[in-house]
This record gives sequence, C-alpha cells and structure tokens, in this order.
Amino acid sequence: MTKATPKSKTNKKFKILAAGDFHGDSSATKKLAEKAEKEKVDLVILTGDITSPLETKNLLKPFIDKEKRVVFVPGNWDSTETINFLSNLYGIKNVGDHYVKYDNVGIFGVGSPDWQMELDEKRTYDKLKKDFEKIKDLEKKIMVSHLHAAGTKSEFSGVAGSEALRKAIETFQPDVFLSGHIHEGEGLYEKIGKTRVFNVGKKGTIIEL
Repeated sequence: MTKATPKSKTNKKFKILAAGDFHGDSSATKKLAEKAEKEKVDLVILTGDITSPLETKNLLKPFIDKEKRVVFVPGNWDSTETINFLSNLYGIKNVGDHYVKYDNVGIFGVGSPDWQMELDEKRTYDKLKKDFEKIKDLEKKIMVSHLHAAGTKSEFSGVAGSEALRKAIETFQPDVFLSGHIHEGEGLYEKIGKTRVFNVGKKGTIIEL
C-alpha cells in the first residue's frame, strides 16, 4: 500500500485511464500506454481479463516504459498464479487484495480470478466495506470490479450483475465505479446517486475526478 499525501483539498484534477479485457494482447496495451502518455494520466486502472488466451510476454511493460502507475483487479480469465507473477514483476498493485491511496484518491475493489463468473455476495460486500473504511476520508474514491453491478446498463447482455456491488455503490457512493467483462458494453455510462458508473474495455476510457 502506498502512502497518501495530506488530506487537504485541492483543485487539481486527477486523471485516470481505465481499461480491461485485452486478454493477453500486447498490441492493445501498447496503444493504451501511448494513450496514457498522450493524455498525461495520473494512474492506469485495469478492470481484469488482462491475460489469456493470447500471449502475455511483456504484456504490461509498455505502461512501465511510459512510467505510468498501474493498479488492477483480476478477472475471470486471470489465474491467481499469473496475476501474482505480473504484479511482482512490474510492481503494480492488485486492488482486489489491497486498497491503494494516491494523491488523496483512494482506490478499492474486488477481483474475480480463476474462472469466477459470480461473486460471493457477502464476502464481496464485507471486503468492500472494510476497505472503504480505510479511505473514506480521502477527497475522491474509486471502486473497481471486473464484474458489473446489479441493475446497471451492462445487464443488457443477459448476464446478471452483483447485488453486493450495487449495495456498495448505493451505500458508499464512490465518485466512480469501474467494471468490464461485458465486451459489447464498452463505453456504457450512467449515474447511481453521485457515483459515475463506467463499463470499460480494451480501447480505454479517460476519466477526470
């Protein structure tokens, strides 16, 4: 976990590039890294399905070469073994395991590695609640999941969303909620209370807080 800067409010915008579902395609990560550099983002957030079934060699290296900070949650295609290897190799944080603080911005979330297509609802909510308590006093909060929340536009796919994620959005009201998984849903946007909800994908979405 990285240390936050002092909690005084500033007018500085915090810009992120959110992306996911590139399934081991290093050509996609090269384009995303170039986009991150061009847009001068403060942080890259990856919403899972980073690896498999395509190549994984040098997969996240383009972000490191561009000196971009990266955090992620694993998706159902990401094995715990592979994702731990990439995390250690590149020094990037798995938000599915630990909340992270950057510049008075808190990032927390839940992963779904090892072929998980559904979340354990109680465990998910309890984990999110515990992590939110650690960052609730920060100026901005971002919640991240590979899978989407119940009652969101991503359910057009016929895939039901997580009730625990929905409850967490409504209860904690993070500034932003990010998910992926539904490839055809990339670009979907809505609001739940004050929370901006984005379905992101391999093209990447620029978001300012």
